[in-house]
Amino acid sequence: MGEAPPGAAYAGRMENGGGKDANQSCLLAGCGYVGVRLARRRLERGPVLALVRRQASCEALTSEGIAALAMDLDEGSQQDALDVPPGLHAVVYLAPPAARGTEDLRLARFLERLGGARPAVLVYLSTTGVYGDTDGAPVDEQSPVAPREDRSRRRVDAERRVAQWCEARRIRWVVLRVPAIYGPHRLPLDRLRLGEPVLRPEDSGPGNRIQVDDLVAACLAALDRPLSGVFNLTDGHPESMAAFTTRVARLAGLPAPPQIDWAEAQRVLSPGLLGFLRESRRVTSCRSQALGLSPMDPEAGIRASLREMGL
Repeated sequence: MGEAPPGAAYAGRMENGGGKDANQSCLLAGCGYVGVRLARRRLERGPVLALVRRQASCEALTSEGIAALAMDLDEGSQQDALDVPPGLHAVVYLAPPAARGTEDLRLARFLERLGGARPAVLVYLSTTGVYGDTDGAPVDEQSPVAPREDRSRRRVDAERRVAQWCEARRIRWVVLRVPAIYGPHRLPLDRLRLGEPVLRPEDSGPGNRIQVDDLVAACLAALDRPLSGVFNLTDGHPESMAAFTTRVARLAGLPAPPQIDWAEAQRVLSPGLLGFLRESRRVTSCRSQALGLSPMDPEAGIRASLREMGL
């Protein structure tokens, strides 16, 4: 891994045209499906720099007009500090944890590499999986975390690290607990075309979702509004995977998926999908109104996604 660029060069990468407020500069740690859409929106306010793992991702973002820097947070040491330019206003951390363990050491390295940077706000995208399995009972921000899977334990660890790091520096922090994300090119169209089965509703609990553009709106609100703490995100319309997939099929003009029972699902579905299906909860929020969101219901969200895809 090469040396981090000097501050002047780093700041130069964040020059995104006149008329934008340099005091609103934003660093996105991770810039995949959600991050790219967030970067496009945030560029309307000020400079954006995306931190990504691979040089190929860096080049792809640059070709879209999004300044990017490649750095592998799984390698190196604290000495490989980010040379953050003065005046960095906001950080949004979107990178997933590594695939093993119960701690998010990737996030820990990122916070180390921020060095003496003092952004005004840090927003961390977590998961509603931190609540574990409640057998379909509702959870809100006051509910205790009870992760069952290591992937969710890593998120609990990350939330704790973010809160501690920010509070020690008197930095405003926001944790957005995010359910399943859908949107353009993130619908089960290929599975529907292949006729792949879904677990029947009577064997599965409610699923919680949010359309990607509503998630981006929540991120922007978390950056701009004087809020702090944990916020659950949801479209407020929990429904089983079978119901959601059947809805997608109807709106896309495809055959409804075949439905199977739990015994058959254990034979034919992937271990990762089975892990998600074993957990059931109904996500609610007693705080998200403060974000000013009006999320799309599944019908509107799927239609908007298909429309953007030209379908």
